[in-house]
Amino acid sequence: MINNTIARRYAKALVQLASEGGMLDRFREELSSARALLRENIELASVFSNPAFTLEQKKEIMKGVAERMGASSHVSNFLMLIVDKSRVSLLDEIVRIYEKLADERSGIIRPLIRTAFPLDESQVESIRSVLQNKSGRKVMPDIVVDKTLIGGIVTQIGDIAYDCSLKTQLRNIQDILQKG
Repeated sequence: MINNTIARRYAKALVQLASEGGMLDRFREELSSARALLRENIELASVFSNPAFTLEQKKEIMKGVAERMGASSHVSNFLMLIVDKSRVSLLDEIVRIYEKLADERSGIIRPLIRTAFPLDESQVESIRSVLQNKSGRKVMPDIVVDKTLIGGIVTQIGDIAYDCSLKTQLRNIQDILQKG
Protein backbone atom coordinates (compact mmCIF):
# COMPACT_ATOMS: atom_id res chain seq x y z
CA MET A 1 0.00 0.00 0.00
CA ILE A 2 2.82 2.39 0.87
CA ASN A 3 4.55 1.64 -2.44
CA ASN A 4 1.31 2.33 -4.31
CA THR A 5 1.01 5.70 -2.54
CA ILE A 6 4.59 6.58 -3.40
CA ALA A 7 4.16 5.47 -7.02
CA ARG A 8 0.97 7.55 -7.27
CA ARG A 9 2.82 10.67 -6.06
CA TYR A 10 5.53 10.26 -8.66
CA ALA A 11 2.99 9.54 -11.41
CA LYS A 12 0.85 12.56 -10.49
CA ALA A 13 3.89 14.83 -10.56
CA LEU A 14 4.92 13.46 -13.96
CA VAL A 15 1.42 13.92 -15.38
CA GLN A 16 1.33 17.49 -14.10
CA LEU A 17 4.74 18.25 -15.63
CA ALA A 18 3.90 16.56 -18.92
CA SER A 19 0.52 18.26 -19.13
CA GLU A 20 2.02 21.70 -18.62
CA GLY A 21 4.47 21.07 -21.44
CA GLY A 22 1.98 19.34 -23.74
CA MET A 23 4.08 16.18 -23.58
CA LEU A 24 1.71 13.56 -22.14
CA ASP A 25 2.17 11.16 -25.06
CA ARG A 26 5.92 11.66 -25.28
CA PHE A 27 6.37 10.97 -21.55
CA ARG A 28 4.15 7.88 -21.92
CA GLU A 29 6.35 6.52 -24.72
CA GLU A 30 9.61 7.27 -22.92
CA LEU A 31 8.45 5.85 -19.59
CA SER A 32 7.07 2.75 -21.33
CA SER A 33 10.40 2.28 -23.11
CA ALA A 34 12.30 2.51 -19.82
CA ARG A 35 9.92 0.03 -18.20
CA ALA A 36 10.24 -2.38 -21.14
CA LEU A 37 14.02 -2.14 -21.09
CA LEU A 38 14.17 -3.02 -17.40
CA ARG A 39 11.62 -5.84 -17.83
CA GLU A 40 13.52 -7.37 -20.73
CA ASN A 41 16.97 -7.08 -19.19
CA ILE A 42 16.91 -8.78 -15.78
CA GLU A 43 20.62 -8.15 -15.17
CA LEU A 44 20.18 -4.43 -15.75
CA ALA A 45 17.16 -4.26 -13.44
CA SER A 46 18.99 -6.17 -10.70
CA VAL A 47 21.82 -3.61 -10.69
CA PHE A 48 19.55 -1.05 -9.07
CA SER A 49 18.75 -3.27 -6.10
CA ASN A 50 22.27 -4.64 -5.73
CA PRO A 51 24.18 -3.09 -2.81
CA ALA A 52 27.49 -4.02 -4.48
CA PHE A 53 26.97 -1.08 -6.84
CA THR A 54 27.44 2.42 -5.46
CA LEU A 55 24.84 5.13 -5.96
CA GLU A 56 27.18 6.87 -8.42
CA GLN A 57 27.58 3.68 -10.46
CA LYS A 58 23.81 3.20 -10.55
CA LYS A 59 23.36 6.82 -11.67
CA GLU A 60 25.89 6.37 -14.47
CA ILE A 61 24.12 3.23 -15.64
CA MET A 62 20.72 4.95 -15.61
CA LYS A 63 22.20 7.96 -17.38
CA GLY A 64 23.42 5.61 -20.13
CA VAL A 65 19.98 3.99 -20.34
CA ALA A 66 18.29 7.39 -20.69
CA GLU A 67 20.76 8.52 -23.35
CA ARG A 68 20.41 5.30 -25.32
CA MET A 69 16.61 5.67 -25.24
CA GLY A 70 16.84 9.29 -26.36
CA ALA A 71 14.75 10.33 -23.36
CA SER A 72 13.77 13.95 -22.85
CA SER A 73 15.53 15.89 -20.12
CA HIS A 74 12.44 15.65 -17.88
CA VAL A 75 12.20 11.86 -18.12
CA SER A 76 15.98 11.53 -17.77
CA ASN A 77 15.85 13.63 -14.61
CA PHE A 78 12.96 11.52 -13.32
CA LEU A 79 14.91 8.31 -13.92
CA MET A 80 17.88 9.77 -12.08
CA LEU A 81 15.59 10.79 -9.21
CA ILE A 82 14.20 7.30 -8.73
CA VAL A 83 17.76 5.95 -8.68
CA ASP A 84 18.67 8.59 -6.09
CA LYS A 85 15.68 7.66 -3.92
CA SER A 86 16.07 3.88 -4.45
CA ARG A 87 12.68 3.68 -6.15
CA VAL A 88 13.60 1.99 -9.43
CA SER A 89 11.64 -1.07 -8.30
CA LEU A 90 8.49 1.10 -8.41
CA LEU A 91 8.94 2.11 -12.06
CA ASP A 92 6.44 -0.45 -13.33
CA GLU A 93 3.74 0.79 -10.93
CA ILE A 94 4.60 4.45 -11.57
CA VAL A 95 4.22 3.97 -15.34
CA ARG A 96 0.95 2.07 -14.91
CA ILE A 97 -0.52 4.86 -12.78
CA TYR A 98 0.92 7.54 -15.08
CA GLU A 99 -0.82 5.96 -18.07
CA LYS A 100 -4.14 5.86 -16.22
CA LEU A 101 -3.87 9.47 -15.02
CA ALA A 102 -2.69 10.73 -18.42
CA ASP A 103 -5.67 9.02 -20.09
CA GLU A 104 -8.06 10.62 -17.59
CA ARG A 105 -6.55 14.03 -18.23
CA SER A 106 -6.74 13.53 -22.01
CA GLY A 107 -10.31 12.20 -21.93
CA ILE A 108 -9.32 8.77 -23.23
CA ILE A 109 -10.66 5.37 -22.26
CA ARG A 110 -8.91 2.14 -23.22
CA PRO A 111 -11.45 -0.69 -23.09
CA LEU A 112 -10.31 -4.28 -23.36
CA ILE A 113 -12.39 -6.00 -26.03
CA ARG A 114 -12.23 -9.77 -26.15
CA THR A 115 -13.70 -11.45 -29.21
CA ALA A 116 -14.01 -15.03 -30.35
CA PHE A 117 -12.65 -14.11 -33.77
CA PRO A 118 -10.48 -11.37 -35.30
CA LEU A 119 -12.35 -8.15 -36.08
CA ASP A 120 -11.89 -6.19 -39.28
CA GLU A 121 -11.30 -2.44 -39.17
CA SER A 122 -14.94 -1.55 -39.86
CA GLN A 123 -16.10 -3.66 -36.91
CA VAL A 124 -13.53 -2.07 -34.61
CA GLU A 125 -14.57 1.38 -35.81
CA SER A 126 -18.22 0.56 -35.19
CA ILE A 127 -17.48 -0.55 -31.62
CA ARG A 128 -15.28 2.49 -31.06
CA SER A 129 -18.03 4.80 -32.33
CA VAL A 130 -20.70 3.30 -30.05
CA LEU A 131 -18.41 3.50 -27.01
CA GLN A 132 -17.44 7.10 -27.83
CA ASN A 133 -21.11 8.10 -28.12
CA LYS A 134 -21.99 6.40 -24.83
CA SER A 135 -18.98 7.67 -22.85
CA GLY A 136 -18.38 11.04 -24.50
CA ARG A 137 -14.65 10.26 -24.45
CA LYS A 138 -12.08 9.22 -27.01
CA VAL A 139 -11.87 5.42 -27.21
CA MET A 140 -8.68 3.50 -27.94
CA PRO A 141 -9.61 -0.18 -27.65
CA ASP A 142 -7.26 -3.08 -27.00
CA ILE A 143 -8.55 -6.04 -29.01
CA VAL A 144 -7.78 -9.59 -27.87
CA VAL A 145 -8.95 -12.77 -29.61
CA ASP A 146 -10.25 -15.31 -27.05
CA LYS A 147 -11.50 -18.49 -28.71
CA THR A 148 -13.04 -19.71 -25.43
CA LEU A 149 -15.87 -17.19 -25.90
CA ILE A 150 -17.24 -19.28 -28.81
CA GLY A 151 -18.86 -16.15 -30.31
CA GLY A 152 -19.70 -12.55 -29.45
CA ILE A 153 -17.61 -10.04 -27.50
CA VAL A 154 -16.78 -9.01 -23.94
CA THR A 155 -15.96 -5.34 -23.39
CA GLN A 156 -14.27 -4.29 -20.17
CA ILE A 157 -13.95 -0.61 -19.25
CA GLY A 158 -12.25 -0.28 -15.91
CA ASP A 159 -14.21 -2.38 -13.43
CA ILE A 160 -17.30 -2.71 -15.64
CA ALA A 161 -17.68 -5.62 -18.06
CA TYR A 162 -20.29 -5.93 -20.80
CA ASP A 163 -20.46 -9.63 -21.59
CA CYS A 164 -22.24 -10.40 -24.86
CA SER A 165 -20.43 -13.67 -25.48
CA LEU A 166 -22.13 -16.82 -26.67
CA LYS A 167 -20.47 -18.72 -23.83
CA THR A 168 -22.21 -16.54 -21.22
CA GLN A 169 -25.55 -16.66 -23.03
CA LEU A 170 -25.39 -20.48 -23.15
CA ARG A 171 -24.51 -20.56 -19.44
CA ASN A 172 -27.50 -18.30 -18.68
CA ILE A 173 -29.82 -20.58 -20.66
CA GLN A 174 -28.44 -23.61 -18.82
CA ASP A 175 -29.10 -21.91 -15.47
CA ILE A 176 -32.69 -21.08 -16.48
CA LEU A 177 -33.33 -24.64 -17.63
CA GLN A 178 -31.87 -26.13 -14.45
CA LYS A 179 -33.88 -23.85 -12.18
CA GLY A 180 -36.99 -23.85 -14.34
